[in-house]
Amino acid sequence: MNDINSLAHSKWNCKYHIVFAPKYRRMVFYGQKKNEIGKILRKLCEWKGVEVLNAEACPDHIHMLLSIPPKYSVSKFMGYLKGKSSTMLYEQFGELKYKYRNREFWCKGYYVDTVGKNEARISEYISKQLEEDKMGDRLTMSEAGAFRKKKK
Repeated sequence: MNDINSLAHSKWNCKYHIVFAPKYRRMVFYGQKKNEIGKILRKLCEWKGVEVLNAEACPDHIHMLLSIPPKYSVSKFMGYLKGKSSTMLYEQFGELKYKYRNREFWCKGYYVDTVGKNEARISEYISKQLEEDKMGDRLTMSEAGAFRKKKK
């Protein structure tokens, strides 16, 4: 397994774990939208020469393991990815325009971490993220139930 890539005058191995969410953490990635956002993000990555090693669309956020060439900074690439994908989503799903004003589909920020030699572990984490989110949802207490006054 050779992880070393090359550009004209450099060899590189730059992998990043990136997590980003839609505005207001709305749960929008179900069914057809989940498949379409996956296609859109993969297409945009392909256009820039970024390799998608693993990805998972949870209902309210996206995890991606990407191999980004060093000619792109992570922040510039994320600006491109979030900007173009929101435009493409609004073209496909017109009803989203009413929930997200001014074509602001994604939150401003994102989480990024370098992978280093832990690629297999992070890839496994991303693959199991949807299951872990479901387990976490089952463990949460009802908001009002824990603080109600007990009747005498």
